[in-house]
Amino acid sequence: MRIQTFLLCGSLACAAGCGGSTNTPTTSTEPATPAAGFRAVQAEVGGIDETGPYDVVADWPKPLSQLPGHEKWTWGATEAIYAESPNRVLVIQLGELPALERPATRALPEIGPSLSWPLNNIPFRYASQGGYASPPGGGGPGQDPDDPAVQYRGRNGIDSRWEHLVVAFNAAGDMVEQWTQWDQMLRRPHGIAISPWDAEKNIWIVDDHNDVLYKFTNDGSKLLQTVGTKGVRGADSSHFDRPTFMTFLPDGSMFVADGYNGNRVVKLDKEGAFVKAWGELGERGGKETRPNYFNTVHGIAADHETGDVYVSDRGNRRIQVFDQNGAFLRQWPVGNLTNLQYLILPADRSGVWGLADRASKIVKWDLEGRLVYSWGVLGDTPGAFLNPHAASVDQEGNFYVAEVGNGRAQKFTPRPGANPAFLVGSPVYAAWK
Repeated sequence: MRIQTFLLCGSLACAAGCGGSTNTPTTSTEPATPAAGFRAVQAEVGGIDETGPYDVVADWPKPLSQLPGHEKWTWGATEAIYAESPNRVLVIQLGELPALERPATRALPEIGPSLSWPLNNIPFRYASQGGYASPPGGGGPGQDPDDPAVQYRGRNGIDSRWEHLVVAFNAAGDMVEQWTQWDQMLRRPHGIAISPWDAEKNIWIVDDHNDVLYKFTNDGSKLLQTVGTKGVRGADSSHFDRPTFMTFLPDGSMFVADGYNGNRVVKLDKEGAFVKAWGELGERGGKETRPNYFNTVHGIAADHETGDVYVSDRGNRRIQVFDQNGAFLRQWPVGNLTNLQYLILPADRSGVWGLADRASKIVKWDLEGRLVYSWGVLGDTPGAFLNPHAASVDQEGNFYVAEVGNGRAQKFTPRPGANPAFLVGSPVYAAWK
C-alpha cells in the first residue's frame, strides 16, 4: 500500500498534498497569454498566418492573355523580379506557355491503386519542367545547355513561345514595358538587379546559359556592357559557369553567385573588372560541411555596413557568410527539406531573409543564423507558392515574389497591425529613391 501511494504521489508531483498536507492547489480562470512575437498580427484572433504578415494582391499582374494575340497564353517559368518602385516592377520569365485549365481529378488505377491526379489544392503544372514542357531546357545543376539530351524539344508557337522575357508592371499590374528587342539575345535570363549606389539606375541581367552579365540603360533601350565571355563557360577572370544572381556594396563592388555549374563567388569592381573569386567544389549529396566548398551557388546578398557576403550554398542546404575578400566567417544549415533559392538583406540589417523551395516558405534568420519567423504554403492559389525563386521589396513595403514552378509573379501588401519584425524590410536606396 505504501508503494502504491508513493507511485501515485510521484506521478501527480504531490499536487494534491501527499503525506497529509492540507494545501489546496490554486486554479486560475484567466486564459494564458500567448507569447509575444508568435503571430504576425498581435491582435488577431484565429488565423494561421497563411500569408504571414501580408495580404496577397488579387489579379496582380494582369494575365498575359489580355494582350492581343495572347488570348491562349500565360507566363512561363518566372525567374526573377525587381521593384525599382511601386509603379515599376521588372520581371524575368522564360517565354510563354499555353494557358491550361485545371483538369478534373481522376483516379489512376493503371499506375497504382492509391494514385489520383491532380491532387486537390496542389499545383497541377510545373512551368520549368524542361524537355518538352518548357524552354529553354538544361536548367538543372550540372547540366550542359549544349547537350542535346537536356535541350528543349518542344514546338515553338505550339508548346511555347520565346517572347516577353523581360517586362515591367505598374502598381495596378498593367504591363507597361516589353523588352522584346532582347528576346533573341537572351538565352536563359536568371537574375535582374539595380545597384542602390548607381545614380543612373542601370539594370543588370544575369544570363546563366550565355554565362554572362548584361548591363542595360535604365529604360532597356541600350546594352552598355557584357561581363564574361558569351556562350563560353569557365572558372577564370573572364568566364562564368552558369551564374545565377548578383549583389552590390557601396563602393560599387559586385558579387556574383557562380553558379549552377560553377562553385565560386566572384567579386568584380564597379567597372565590372574581375577582382577575385573563392570557392571549391564540395562533396556531392548534401553532405558537405566544410567552409568555402559549394554545390550550386545560388542566392547572394551583401551587408552594406560590414561588407559581409551571405551565400546560399543550395546543394549543401546551408548559408555561408564571408567578408568581402572571401574570408569565411560563419555558416548555418537551413534544413534537409529545403532548396534555398534567394537571399535578401534589408537596409535595416534586422536579419537575412531566404526563399525556401520544397518547404514553400519565406524565412527570416538573424545575422547569426537564429530562426526568427517563417510563413508560406504549397499551392497554386493566390498567396501560395511552388518554387519561390526570387523576391523584391519596394519603397512602400510591398513584397514581390517570382515563382519558377507556378510560372507567375505575386504581389503582397503589409497587413494592418503586422509585426514590423516579420515584414521584409526595404532595400538600401542610396543614390536614388
